[in-house]
Amino acid sequence: MRTYDTYKDSGISWLGQIPSHWDVKRLGSYFTERRQKVSDKDYEPLSVTKQGIFPQLENVAKTNDGDNRKLVRKGDFVINSRSDRKGSSGVSELDGSVSLINIVLEPHQSIIPAFCNFLLKSHGFIEEYYRIGRGIVADLWTTRYQEMKFMPLAVPPLAEQEAIVAYLDSTTAEIDKAIASQQRMVELLQERKQIIIESAVTKGIDSNAEFKDSGLKYLGLIPNTWNTIRLGYCSWIRARLGWKGLTADEYVDEGYPFLSAFNIINNLLVWSPLNFISKFRFDESPEIKLRVGDILLVKDGAGIGKCARVDDLPCGEATANGSLVFITPDDTFDYRYLYYFLISNCFKQFTELLINGQGVPHLTQEVLKRVRVPRPPKEIQVRIVEQLDKAVKEINASIASCDVIINKLQERKQILINDVVTGKIKVV
Repeated sequence: MRTYDTYKDSGISWLGQIPSHWDVKRLGSYFTERRQKVSDKDYEPLSVTKQGIFPQLENVAKTNDGDNRKLVRKGDFVINSRSDRKGSSGVSELDGSVSLINIVLEPHQSIIPAFCNFLLKSHGFIEEYYRIGRGIVADLWTTRYQEMKFMPLAVPPLAEQEAIVAYLDSTTAEIDKAIASQQRMVELLQERKQIIIESAVTKGIDSNAEFKDSGLKYLGLIPNTWNTIRLGYCSWIRARLGWKGLTADEYVDEGYPFLSAFNIINNLLVWSPLNFISKFRFDESPEIKLRVGDILLVKDGAGIGKCARVDDLPCGEATANGSLVFITPDDTFDYRYLYYFLISNCFKQFTELLINGQGVPHLTQEVLKRVRVPRPPKEIQVRIVEQLDKAVKEINASIASCDVIINKLQERKQILINDVVTGKIKVV
């Protein structure tokens, strides 16, 4: 690793020591804020994401105020000002328009747009940008251009900027290629897991089994010894009836865990981070006190269909908010088998038909009660679960290994970019 011959103190904590010949100026010296209001009828709506700026994504919330947006020109740097969109920024390759929550910056001739894309998306800049923001709550605030324009930047001469961009384009492309390879491996493992699960919960594990028509398009053939039953006939299905006036202000530091859709990751229940509610709030809804053998299913919003089974209660008694539905099967079902069916592609395809065309995806309790599910003999369910638990555990371990590699590669990429754009590494 090469370094510059001489350095000077930038006087800025996130920049630290910088090459002696680099200039330190306020951000406003390198950019002009673009504030022109336009309509998305005249300028294509764009989405500002962590991966950069793209034509508006289909799955994002769309504003009804399409005539009140900001103009973006090709080469502008756009950044979302809200802390809950941390890291959503980039140089636009398109003319278009963005929502007013974004800040649009037109680079001056003294700074190359491609260099901006590395400098202003570096970890150090992102953290400093949101640190100087302000707001009324601890986890949601906005950084305005009035604060942003005074941020100091260390910028090398144009020729050096071009060399830095060429170097980072090449090296990050190699890292991205390695990340993509690991991500593809994760996709293949997920596909393999789904194939194994769906085959087991709809066809069983007996290679000599004889089959019959289930009468259901999404199930197809099932073993002769199985039947189907409506979920509402074999399970107790319930959810929190509204919030009963409960607000986030009532959360307590110690109390009863109050789970949400965010506590279900990869169809597993995770117990951190947690919100807590008081004993009074916990006791007012006894029907949704969590028990081992329950299944939690996300019924609302973007996470609809996520599912987790409750094998234990590591934090003691717990409950959940209104985004989750509780499913407790009767004695004819092993809850673990039912859980595997609910995370299968078979059930996913069924729910997609139900929610297709809805503005806000929603699975009602009444709809869930009408879903017909396959029901093998209980002893067969147990055998299926034992086989699936083993196979899924092995696949999940392989996925976790890939995720570790991906995280390390992403960290390496971010450190490299940060070190190069702040002059810690010399590339010319």
